[in-house]
Amino acid sequence: MTTTTKHDLISVITEDHRAFERIFKELESGKGGDQHRKDLADHVIAELVRHSVAEEQHMYPAARKHIPDGDDVVGHELEEHAEAERVMNDLIGLEPKDKRFDELVGKLIEDVRHHIEEEESDLLPKLQAACTPEDLRELGEKVLRAKEIAPTRPHPAAPDRPPANRLLAPGTAFIDKIRDALENRQT
Repeated sequence: MTTTTKHDLISVITEDHRAFERIFKELESGKGGDQHRKDLADHVIAELVRHSVAEEQHMYPAARKHIPDGDDVVGHELEEHAEAERVMNDLIGLEPKDKRFDELVGKLIEDVRHHIEEEESDLLPKLQAACTPEDLRELGEKVLRAKEIAPTRPHPAAPDRPPANRLLAPGTAFIDKIRDALENRQT
């Protein structure tokens, strides 16, 4: 197993996964009022979108390049991203009083936990074994930079492969950030 550093790909991705889990647990606890639950949902959606965009821009192309079954693994991961985006898209704009809010939050949590389990048990170990420590550090830094300029809302119809996703993401993110500000949405 390769030694990791703070910003290598494996660390960056798994740190995000742990952060999602903390938010999921808080959402599942039912603590806090409606506005708090709405803010948590908006925040986790924004972070999930940023994470997914960065994976699609950098981690998945590396998987296609470096691991023998990369196309199949990435195809499955992209299907899971698309499903989560549909759920997030349905969840945005719902208030916690809406009966669908808790149902969709539960579905999103279940889907993302499943995705995390598969990534951490299959894709990440394969990438760690196939890439050099330098490659992993470079990928980790790219993922961190991509998250800074990624959209904050799901866009299920947006391209998920380079170069189109890299070209469109900054413009989409700009529009998302304007919408977030106008709606006073917590991201």
